[in-house]
Amino acid sequence: AGIKKDIEKLYEAVPQLVNVFKIKEKIGEGTFSSVYLATAQLQTGHEEKMALKHLIPTSHPLRIAAELQCLTVAGGQDNVMGVKYCFRKNDHVVIVMPYLEHESFLDILNSLSFEEVREYMFNLFKALRRIHHFGIVHRDVKPSNFLYNRQLKEYALVDFGLAQGTPNTKIELLKTARSEDQQGSCSQNNPTIALGSGVSVSVTAPKQIAQQSASQAADKRSSSLPKIQIKQGRVGKEDSVHHSVQRSVFGERNFNVYSSTYQENSSTKLIKQSKMIDVSSRKLVTKKKIISTKTVGNEASRRPASGCPSSLICGCYATDKVCSVCLSRCQQVAPRAGTPGFRAPEVLMKCPTQTTAIDMWSAGIVFLSLLSGRYPFYKASDDLTALAQIMTVHGSRETIQAAKTFGKSVLCTQVVPAQNLRTLCEKLRGTSSSCKGEVPSKSVRDSALPVAVDNPCAPETLGKQIQHLKSSQEGDGALEMKVTDMKGWDQVPDEAYDLLDKLLDLNPATRITAKEALLHPFFKDMRL
Repeated sequence: AGIKKDIEKLYEAVPQLVNVFKIKEKIGEGTFSSVYLATAQLQTGHEEKMALKHLIPTSHPLRIAAELQCLTVAGGQDNVMGVKYCFRKNDHVVIVMPYLEHESFLDILNSLSFEEVREYMFNLFKALRRIHHFGIVHRDVKPSNFLYNRQLKEYALVDFGLAQGTPNTKIELLKTARSEDQQGSCSQNNPTIALGSGVSVSVTAPKQIAQQSASQAADKRSSSLPKIQIKQGRVGKEDSVHHSVQRSVFGERNFNVYSSTYQENSSTKLIKQSKMIDVSSRKLVTKKKIISTKTVGNEASRRPASGCPSSLICGCYATDKVCSVCLSRCQQVAPRAGTPGFRAPEVLMKCPTQTTAIDMWSAGIVFLSLLSGRYPFYKASDDLTALAQIMTVHGSRETIQAAKTFGKSVLCTQVVPAQNLRTLCEKLRGTSSSCKGEVPSKSVRDSALPVAVDNPCAPETLGKQIQHLKSSQEGDGALEMKVTDMKGWDQVPDEAYDLLDKLLDLNPATRITAKEALLHPFFKDMRL
């Protein structure tokens, strides 16, 4: 009944549709749009299925026009969705695209053969090579935005609602949007992010992070600490529907020792300031574990703060304190639009310069899910938790080194070793030699993941969490693979993990490009 009412409202909002399309059902709904399946009566006499994307009326006209231009210029070939028509009535816009019947990624994940996965990734890279050639950064690459018809072997990269342009983009409207974003952003020295992996996770740098720490402690010590009021606005696009299937390697609350939900367009009001805030004296309690957070400034913080008299020099650099000068700094603005779990490290650390490399990271996460049989692989409630989860797989030293390349300083309370990607994926999927042929009891299979998901881990267990999860999943994976008869998963070549490693390169400057990925030995016998 609700969908029928939505369809009637759409006909009323855009009456031109009545004479052209017969809307059948709603097939998708996101933060900024809804998608409907419709049929159009062609002059030849037969009907053709179409996908109607109705953008919410509050969408910025420039963003709508830029999305249309991406579809018309780059779409229609190389697995990039094209556009057929566009209808507008006042502030209502409907984009009409070809309809591609497709399977749900989650439904087919564990039934795909290795060869199908190889073809899937090859075609995803073809689409990314196409849009990157035009200087388009998609920003939201994920399985639900890369449609896949398994029977016809057809693919389509969709949804350019969050797309941004590179400095040399060929999409004129993305240039306009880019220049407007730069004019509206506040100039800010690069902040330093302090991340405790092991677990306490904390960040210092721009004003909103330091103020956020103060606001958390203020609840318990309001008499001695400055009072801070934080107003948060809406941020990047999120998945509107989250599957409740127990597939994620990391649970929603696995690492919630320090929960920060800051957003880039938050407006922060400082009511009271003190000369120096002793952050190390604040204690965060998680399951009777007391964790002290540490914050560290960066070299830029020695300079006079913007908006402050030049005589005020920061004195908290490399200390466990945050001074009032740093608290008064203008917060750094950096794009962070995208879906949680697929955001690249440079996005999570608010690097202002983001390139097409963020799409390649997201493609790497898709590949990681395909190889491990786990979706979503990462699942975090905030950017810091997401970064901690990435470090648990890729290592703390590696993350620290990569962060330096784009002007960030990351601190960890413990050294977290990097995981071997082949070992990790094979154990999660159940194809490693140690777990072939094992059939665990039902109680073990049912309890393995919920234990990891539902119990927040203590600080010292962050690095050990994935080890426990891997061993507990061995039997479950073995049972699944016995049913699917392996389908080539027992013969995954080294080239697959070499490509995965290059896609998940923590340094965006050296991360593999779509064009290079297509030439990788993993695809040596496939036609470009």
